[in-house]
Amino acid sequence: MDTKQKYKEYVNTGFVKAVEPIVIEKAVNSTYTAEDGKTYLDCFAGISVVNSGHCNSEVIEAAKQQMDKLIHCCSYVYHAKPVGDLAEKLAAITPGKLKKSFFGNGGAEAIEGALRLAKQFTKKYEMIALTGSFHGRSLATLSITGNSGRKKQGGPYLPGVAFLPHPHCYRCPFKQKGPETCGMLCAEYLEDVILYQTSGSTALFIAEPVMGEGGIVVPPDNYFKVIKQILDKHEILFIADEVQSGFCRTGKMFAIEHFGVEPDIMTMAKGIAGGFPLSCFIARPDVADAFKPGDHLSTFGGNPVSCAASLANIKYLESNNIAAKAEKKGRNLMAELRKIQPKNIKIGEIRGKGLMIGIELVKDLDSKEPAGNEAGQIRGELRDKGLLIGVGGTFGNVLRIQPPLTITEDELAKVADLIKQVLES
Repeated sequence: MDTKQKYKEYVNTGFVKAVEPIVIEKAVNSTYTAEDGKTYLDCFAGISVVNSGHCNSEVIEAAKQQMDKLIHCCSYVYHAKPVGDLAEKLAAITPGKLKKSFFGNGGAEAIEGALRLAKQFTKKYEMIALTGSFHGRSLATLSITGNSGRKKQGGPYLPGVAFLPHPHCYRCPFKQKGPETCGMLCAEYLEDVILYQTSGSTALFIAEPVMGEGGIVVPPDNYFKVIKQILDKHEILFIADEVQSGFCRTGKMFAIEHFGVEPDIMTMAKGIAGGFPLSCFIARPDVADAFKPGDHLSTFGGNPVSCAASLANIKYLESNNIAAKAEKKGRNLMAELRKIQPKNIKIGEIRGKGLMIGIELVKDLDSKEPAGNEAGQIRGELRDKGLLIGVGGTFGNVLRIQPPLTITEDELAKVADLIKQVLES
C-alpha cells in the first residue's frame, strides 16, 4: 500500500482539499522533491513556518546536538538551559516591555494561554477581535476568529466576544474609499464596539498585525496607534497575534514593528523554530506575573530540542539580515506582479509586506465579485507547473505567496513568470 492509499485509509484528512495529493520525499531551502522525483518551488513555506528555509543546516545541527544531551524533562518541573536562553533572546528581540515567555507547541495553544493570562491580569472576561480574522481551530481560538468559513459546524462558541470590522480597505465595511479614510474609521469604531457591544468588562483586544488567512490584509500605518490609544483609555490589553507574521516574514522581526505600537502580550509560533514544533506567548512582567504556580501548564511546551532549534533559527535570521532581504524581495516581487494583465480574470488588489503577499482575484473590477473558484483553479494550474502557493481570504479568492525567506531572486523571478503565464493564458 503506497503513502497516498495509507492516508486515504488511516489518516483523518479533514484538513486536506479535494485535490490529488503530492507525496513529499525531501525539501531543501525553497524546493520540494516529491516521491516521483518531480520538484516544486515552495511559495507557502508550510504556512509561513520554514522562514529560514527547508532543512536549514544550522537549525538541524543545533537540534542534533541537543538531542544527544536532553530531549524532554518538562521545563515547568525542571529547568533546561535552551529554554532559559531562548526566553532571554525573545525578551531582547520583541518590542517594548515584553519580557516573560510561556512556551507551548502550536499557535492555538499560545493564543489560548494569552487569552487566559489577559483575563487573569485584568480580572475581566470579555474579548474583542476582528472580523475576517483567524486565530486557530480550538474552541477558544475559533470563538475569537472572525472568518465564518473557518467556523462552520463548530459551535456553539464561547460567549463574551465582540467583533470590530477589520481594516480590509479594498472591501471597506463602511463603503469608504482610500485606506486612510476606511482604515481610520475601522480603528475609531473600536470605541463604539466597547460602548455598545460589551458590558464594560473587556479584558483584551486581539489582532494579527497583518492578517494571513483573512487574505493578507495590511492596515494603514496609523491604524494600530489609534487602536492602542482607545485600548489604553479603557484599560484593555492588546494581544498581537504574530503566529503567522513573525520572524522576519514581513520585513521586520515582528510585523507590529511596522506600526509603532507596543503590545501588552504577543503570541508567536510557526516561524519560531524553523519547522520544529514550538509556540510562545510573551508579556510585560506585571502582566506575566498574574500567573501563579499551578495556574497554567504545557507538558511538551519548552521542549529543549525545539528551543535549541529556535535559538539557531533566530541567530540565522539575524546574522544573515533576513528581515531586510525579505522586505526588498517582497517589494520587487509585488512590482513584477503588478505588471500582469490577466485575460479571463481581474486582479482587484496586490498587497502585502515583505514576503507575505496576497493577490485578490475578482470577476469584475466594479462589482468586486470574488473569484474564489478561479483562485482554486489557478492554484492547481500553478502546481502542475511546479509552483506551490496558498489560497485564502474570506471568500477564498486571494492567492497567497509566503515562501521561505531564503528564496533567491532568480527563483522569485520564476514565481512571477509562472503566475503571469497562468493568469494571462
